[in-house]
Amino acid sequence: MKYILYGATGYTAQLIIQESLSKGLRPTLAGRNLEKLRKLANKYKLDYLCFPLENAEQVAKEIVDFELCLNAAGPFSQTAKIMIEACLLSSCHYLDITGEIGVFELAKSYDKEAKNKKIILLPGVGFDVVPSDCLANYLHEKMPNGQNLELAFTSIGGALSHGTASTMLENLGEGSAARVNGKIVKVPLGHLAKKIDFGEVKQWTMTIPWGDVSTAYSSTKIPNIVVYTAVPKSTINLMKFQSFFNPILKTKWLKGLLQKWVDKNLHGPDSEKNQKGKSLLWGELSSADGTKLSALLKCKEGYLLTALCAVHICLKVLDGNFKVGYQTPASAYGPSLILEIEGSEITDL
Repeated sequence: MKYILYGATGYTAQLIIQESLSKGLRPTLAGRNLEKLRKLANKYKLDYLCFPLENAEQVAKEIVDFELCLNAAGPFSQTAKIMIEACLLSSCHYLDITGEIGVFELAKSYDKEAKNKKIILLPGVGFDVVPSDCLANYLHEKMPNGQNLELAFTSIGGALSHGTASTMLENLGEGSAARVNGKIVKVPLGHLAKKIDFGEVKQWTMTIPWGDVSTAYSSTKIPNIVVYTAVPKSTINLMKFQSFFNPILKTKWLKGLLQKWVDKNLHGPDSEKNQKGKSLLWGELSSADGTKLSALLKCKEGYLLTALCAVHICLKVLDGNFKVGYQTPASAYGPSLILEIEGSEITDL
């Protein structure tokens, strides 16, 4: 059961390595930095390959002997296309841990080729978007005629990783997105805000361009979807003035300056925060006549959950348990997938 982990030296990838080893999997580590790869491979006594993502044909030659590729190298807008095309050329299953709407839409565009190659294309096998996709499908099963889906999430404990912050910087100043009447439309960041009771905490939230704007529609066909995340009320107030500062946020010099700060200061939560932190999700689905159905989902801290979900799904695929073509976590394995991860619990409201 050969699988290759690309972007292996990143924070989340190292959690995936540890979880893989605990489940009897020995991934081949891959990435672009030979020195870091060699050091990491020696630490875990694993094989490694060093290659850039510049040409799909060349990458295909590197991964041709593997059954599955798990891409953990973000921002995925810069890595997914070549890796997906390489996987198609080499008939290698493709998984990643993205949360980027554009990457989900990109992967979906290769659905026919993946079916012809009899492989699965399954982006978003981590916190983005396993729990939220499962929650969306859980509600949809109970209300198949639902027309409007609202999802929200918050974290207790934990911290940002370098990779997550880098992806956020790449999209700085670009606004947000929502699903409206079946179409993805651009909207201002935080165009909607509301206070949500997550069961354990009540927090202010605002809308963001979360992956479910793409994935929840793919798995449920609910035509209207927005996703909220918890933020301080002051951030919501600040969003009222984004038309003035967005042009500045888009500039390369500011993004470069902020990236240097991220490189120096953000390294992800430590092990204690991984274990003690938790993720809380809320979902509400309403029908055209105004009937509403709500539920809460509690699960592990986001980065730890990503490692647990990613390896759990890798094991399924390597065991031959997969659907060919483009899939979301819940379209591939049903809304109960998240409940297969210890510590996950759904409560109806």
